[in-house]
Amino acid sequence: MGRTASSRTLIRSRHSTAAALIGAGVVAVIALIGFLPLVGFLAGATASTAGLVPFPAVSVSLVTLVGLLVTIALLAASATRRRAPAAWAFSATAVVVAVVVTAFPLIAVVVGSVERAGDLGSVVEQLVQRFGDQG
Repeated sequence: MGRTASSRTLIRSRHSTAAALIGAGVVAVIALIGFLPLVGFLAGATASTAGLVPFPAVSVSLVTLVGLLVTIALLAASATRRRAPAAWAFSATAVVVAVVVTAFPLIAVVVGSVERAGDLGSVVEQLVQRFGDQG
C-alpha cells in the first residue's frame, strides 16, 4: 500500500516531462536555426578573407562542448523534478545556456576583429612614418 512501481522511475510527472521536452525542442531549434548557420557563416567569412576576420575555432569548440553538457544536464534535471515550477526553471535555464552558446562565436569574432583592427592601425601608422620620411 503506499507507493506503486511507477513512482520509482526517473521521470516524476507529466509536467516535468513536458517541460524537458519543450525545452529540448527549443534548444534544438536554436541550434539548427541560430548556432549552425552562424558558425558556418563566420567560418566562411574567415576563409574568404584569408584570415583577416579571425575565427577562434578552439574556443568556440570548447564553449560549444561545455554548453552542450550543461544543457543536457539541465534538461535531465528538468525531466526528473517532482514539481513543475522547478522543471520549468531548469528547462528555461537550458534555453538561456543555448542562447549564450549561440552568441559566443559572434562575440568572439567581433572581439578578435577589434583587436586585429587595432593591430592594423599601428601597421599603417608605421608604414606612413617609414614612407613619409623618404618624401
